[in-house]
Amino acid sequence: MIKKIAVTILSAGLLGGVVANSPVQAAEPSEALKLAQQLNQAFVEVAESVSKSVVIVRVANKPQADGAFGNPLRNSPFFDQLPEEYRKFFERQQEERGDGDEQPRRPRSREPVFNGQGSGLVYREDGIILTNSHVVENADKVQIVFKGGREYDGEVLGVDRQSDIAVVKIAATGLNAAKMGDSSKTKVGEFAIAVGSPYELDYSVTVGHVSAKGRRVFTDQFMFDQDFIQTDASINPGNSGGPLVNIYGEVIGINTLIRGVNTGIGFAVPVNLAKRVADMLVEDGKVTRAWLGVSITTLREDADYRDLAVGVEDGVVVRQFVPGGPAESSDLELADVITAVDGNSVKSAEELKRELRLKKAGVSVTLGLMRNGEAREIEVETGAFPEDITTVSRLRRPERKPEAAEAKAKLLGMSVRDITPDLAKRFEVGDDEGVIVTEIENDSAAAEKTISLGDIVTRINSTQVDSVKSFKAALEGVDLKKGVIVHLNSKGSQRFEVLKQYE
Repeated sequence: MIKKIAVTILSAGLLGGVVANSPVQAAEPSEALKLAQQLNQAFVEVAESVSKSVVIVRVANKPQADGAFGNPLRNSPFFDQLPEEYRKFFERQQEERGDGDEQPRRPRSREPVFNGQGSGLVYREDGIILTNSHVVENADKVQIVFKGGREYDGEVLGVDRQSDIAVVKIAATGLNAAKMGDSSKTKVGEFAIAVGSPYELDYSVTVGHVSAKGRRVFTDQFMFDQDFIQTDASINPGNSGGPLVNIYGEVIGINTLIRGVNTGIGFAVPVNLAKRVADMLVEDGKVTRAWLGVSITTLREDADYRDLAVGVEDGVVVRQFVPGGPAESSDLELADVITAVDGNSVKSAEELKRELRLKKAGVSVTLGLMRNGEAREIEVETGAFPEDITTVSRLRRPERKPEAAEAKAKLLGMSVRDITPDLAKRFEVGDDEGVIVTEIENDSAAAEKTISLGDIVTRINSTQVDSVKSFKAALEGVDLKKGVIVHLNSKGSQRFEVLKQYE
């Protein structure tokens, strides 16, 4: 009996011990938590992968005329766009280093003083670094620093202020080149990850989204038809030149600037444009942009012409030829509606500019267009966009009372006459074919346009005009309430205006 009780107690003890020492089975995480953990790990992996290709760009700036050492942003059009808080940050750095505008102090040592910093990325494994032009454009010395501390002296191969892209060469090979994406496939709402060195806080990672595409931030005074990717990933001074990447670790943009303090609005140069510019800088040391030499409008936004366009609802209207531009001697005509470039559809002026922006100057492009309701294709050889175009405003010349014997016609406040030697001399025009504008009535439909005295009317709609007689014939049966297309030659510049009769 005693043995039986002992065995029972022993058995209970063993059982109790097993129960007491058994681990409590953890609850299985929910599917939502698993997804969040996977997303968290994805961000970690992207940051680790991209950081291998991100560099710090340290800059020793050239002395200014007064001996001061400038800030890399001060000579940039972007500096004035920075919020006051950020401008003061850079100015305070200058004062602390003794390179302010007042009582500048030169360093006693001959060693360069690296007093500016931005970000960059490895574009090619053979030592080509991509960054912003405003980071290095005033550089006397450039130093590239990798994560882990490796340092290289850099040589600036080229800068392009209009796109704010620059390339730097270092003596290194076998580098981890960044994985370049396709910004044309980037969609609004996608995750966006910025990596850089804001406020000298090296290799900072911020996460947000692609807020918008195709943003125009500056006027053409600073940028050549430049558009940006907008993001709410935090971008601050020092991020300039660093990558904006997607969840796959592909670079979709080069971080460039911010708008306002703590607004969550930052901008990046689309990577497709950055690659195009970088390749040209590496190859030629400069960027030559293709252009057609035309003034254009978006058809849907052209209130004057959209009702007159036949057989087309979307496209780009050729409004004017720039004198001496490549399109002037091509088969392109005023009032043509361009609908495609090399097979790629274009529905707006910005889309046409974007297509041409990626072309090399001097190549021929195939333009799909609509002309008088007929679809056709023509070849146009592009030219190099001139570095400086000066727009000269044309002043209206004073009216002179014409001779009574001259033939005269009138259209919605605009009077025209046959071109006589006297009129040609008076208005300083050449031996052009057409009729000359001699009078414009105040408060008329013609006065609302940019038509000037001395302009030559060469066509009405699609009818050629070489005299007052043909001018009048071209207007027969025309519905002036719908509008009439007037082709003009103004001091060698060809364009058209639409005149309408309003009730």
